[in-house]
Amino acid sequence: MLPERDQQEYAALQIIAQSISPVGSGYLSREMGRIGVAVSEATAGRILNRFDQSGLTTKIGFQGRTLTEEGYSRLKDLESRAARNQQGEEFFSVLGSQSKERLVDILIARKAIERELARLAAIHATKEEIQEMWAVQKIQYETFSRDMEAAEQDVQFHRLIAKAARNPVLYSAIEMIRQDGQLTPVLEYIRKTVHSIISYDHAQIIRAIENRDPRLAEEAMVRHIESLIHDVNKYWHYVEDN
Repeated sequence: MLPERDQQEYAALQIIAQSISPVGSGYLSREMGRIGVAVSEATAGRILNRFDQSGLTTKIGFQGRTLTEEGYSRLKDLESRAARNQQGEEFFSVLGSQSKERLVDILIARKAIERELARLAAIHATKEEIQEMWAVQKIQYETFSRDMEAAEQDVQFHRLIAKAARNPVLYSAIEMIRQDGQLTPVLEYIRKTVHSIISYDHAQIIRAIENRDPRLAEEAMVRHIESLIHDVNKYWHYVEDN
């Protein structure tokens, strides 16, 4: 949730932007109250004056204000912040609903299946599939380096290996285990918190597949999943200590 002053500013800018005519303090006060941000007409007037001084609005005679280009830019910035805050609240709600034991159980199940998928991928993967794995790993590394979310690339990477294994039963099994779409971003958040880099694990797995070494591919996948389990345990120790 945005701070109170930012909430007022966000609501006021939205109302001015959506109005087909210049907005005055009386209208602004009524419309803000209608969307649950109650302010007096005097307060609405002070908000508009502050907008004028900041260059967010321009005064049209005695009719009221309209947004300037800077005002639209500020509105867009507040919209982005509000969206990020909402996503953050939803994310931490999901994270709070996950127990350490549940996450570890899921990872143990993944280890049992994905070690075999990696082994089979080293036997059956085409050159094109291996190239695609490297492309996804590169994007994931660059995305993570810029402190952006790389959960989508993680899902793509593991799905590529499952597909390359050419075993539809194992593919369906791992898809069922990974069907909770919130688990990947939760694990990514945990790894970022404990400063663990997932793209390095993926590179080791691809290299083994590329070298057509089923044993090393299996071992690399096992190390990867066991590293995830370690990170989950480390994260919970961190939470408990803080």
